[in-house]
Amino acid sequence: MKKSDFNYVLPEALIAQKPLPNRDASRLLCMNRESGHIVDRQFTNFIDLINKDDLLVLNDTKVIPARLFGKKLSGGKVEILIERILDEHNAIAHVRASKSPKEGALIDLDNGHCCEVQGREDDLFKLAFKGESSLLSLLEQIGHIPLPPYITRADDESDLTRYQTVFAKTAGAVAAPTAGLHFDEALLEKINTKGIHTAFVTLHVGSGTFQPVRAENLADHLMHKEYFAVSAATVDAVQQTRERGGRVIAIGTTAVRALESASKSGQLTAGCGDTDLFITPSYEFKSVDALLTNFHLPESTLLMLVSAFAGYQPIMAAYQHAIEQSYRFFSYGDAMFLSR
Repeated sequence: MKKSDFNYVLPEALIAQKPLPNRDASRLLCMNRESGHIVDRQFTNFIDLINKDDLLVLNDTKVIPARLFGKKLSGGKVEILIERILDEHNAIAHVRASKSPKEGALIDLDNGHCCEVQGREDDLFKLAFKGESSLLSLLEQIGHIPLPPYITRADDESDLTRYQTVFAKTAGAVAAPTAGLHFDEALLEKINTKGIHTAFVTLHVGSGTFQPVRAENLADHLMHKEYFAVSAATVDAVQQTRERGGRVIAIGTTAVRALESASKSGQLTAGCGDTDLFITPSYEFKSVDALLTNFHLPESTLLMLVSAFAGYQPIMAAYQHAIEQSYRFFSYGDAMFLSR
């Protein structure tokens, strides 16, 4: 298939710029792959669609305040977006400036902090952050929540909590696993009370998730890498779900990528590392039976993933339905539940 096969026209007014007052107040489009039948629900109905034999797999990554603003010694403005923290004082990052800083250049940040450019890694910059504070501590002091590029407003205080799942634990993402944003503590308690099982994976979502596919031939696309980890406890939980005849339900495409990356051998195995798994139609899923997800950008790798999961024609029809019914799109938008 070609990149252009995954294009669709989205009215700008349907791009959610802010979250709804309550996490579970979004709408939920439900679609079955076999029938292609679409039902419009509310997210509060999600608990009625799952049962005690099922397993929800959630991504416990935590979004870091990865956007920094500074100045070069010449006075020129600089914007930094941390892509990955390497250790307590070093990171690789996107750097935006009128002229790219050279190796050895110093960038002054807020509150007297600074960093030094130590080289390049393709389109990214290697940065060393000076001072005794760890990089995570520095980001907590002066960093901004890295809202996606399609959210055109500046971040505010509410984004510190709302662009973060309530079960976030492992710091390292620069974008939220957005399907998890619909869950609040009350819903998680209802899920637990109903006897539905949960397990966690970690996948640190990178800014590459927003990068468009540039190659028309999908086979020519170079997928960005993201760190993932799947524990032995999660592997055991999946196995127990299979034994009792339940479904493994991934909460978000990031949970899918973590589980499927750990299943490359054909069997889910505990482990961690970098994944550049690019899931397109014809991919055979090994560990996931159902998927809760948000709506994704045209011609994006995530739209290709959900098309692989639920079928290309059904997904494109579902997206057209969502547009006609004025669903809210992208990170702070509504959700879809896809079953196979």
